[in-house]
Amino acid sequence: MISVRGLTKRFDAPGGSGPGRGLGVGSRRHSRPDSSGSIVAVDDLSFDVAAGEVYGLLGPNGAGKTTTLRILATLLDADSGSATVAGHDVVKEPEAVRSVIGVVNGGMGLYDRLSGREILHYFGALYGMTTAAVEARIAVLDPLLQLGDTLSRRAGGFSTGMKQKIVIARAVIHDPPVIFFDEATSGLDIVARRNVIDFVQAYPTEQRCVVYSTHVMSEVEELCDRACIIYQGAKMAEGTIAEITAAGEGRNLEDAFFRMVAARSMGGAGGTVGTGSAGTGDAGSSTGRGHDRGAGA
Repeated sequence: MISVRGLTKRFDAPGGSGPGRGLGVGSRRHSRPDSSGSIVAVDDLSFDVAAGEVYGLLGPNGAGKTTTLRILATLLDADSGSATVAGHDVVKEPEAVRSVIGVVNGGMGLYDRLSGREILHYFGALYGMTTAAVEARIAVLDPLLQLGDTLSRRAGGFSTGMKQKIVIARAVIHDPPVIFFDEATSGLDIVARRNVIDFVQAYPTEQRCVVYSTHVMSEVEELCDRACIIYQGAKMAEGTIAEITAAGEGRNLEDAFFRMVAARSMGGAGGTVGTGSAGTGDAGSSTGRGHDRGAGA
């Protein structure tokens, strides 16, 4: 459903006059400068995501995960490389891409004066949905996300967890085949976090997939069928969680990650570990990490 080949994105270093200004490149501690002094946010990145998968993008803050998702969501142009989402080219068919994706991150706002239901109807209308279609979709999402009072109350009085419920419902109101989660549990309490995790587990089907970006190792271990570890903008490892852990010779995913980072810092930056790398034809061989798919989301 998603194919990424050789994506590269650079930003001007802080103080420069190019496209990196105002994008926070000064905080990219885990990106690297190239020979010209530009910040390489994404470095020749390739991967595939198949229908039915929760695919993880794992790496420290500033590694290039959000930049990658912004390129896939047509919010940012890559300097080189290509990507298709649900069969649509992100450069040649940006409107078609936007119609088949949903995006959830930890910092998305809501219109304070609107109720949750009004927000969902507003965004449903933007996708060309009728009032009846939006109501039918709300009826599906309400029990899955436990929307409850969020539908009738104004968003200005929502807790963080209540806001995130409507943010997720808004992102999937048009039933997109592809959804991107970017640090979606950031700042949530344990109950709200569980709601997000449960929804991510339920969403993939034979026609849908999830890309889940995070720096939280335990979430990747719980949720993801396969994952790509990104470090300094480049793919450091890819495969199932078991494959990555074994390739990094770690006791668990976190231990494997730090072992790989240590090896790279000592001069082993040339290779990518893991057996499920892009282009191998293994994208559909998900391991089904103990969660049930297709719960009607």
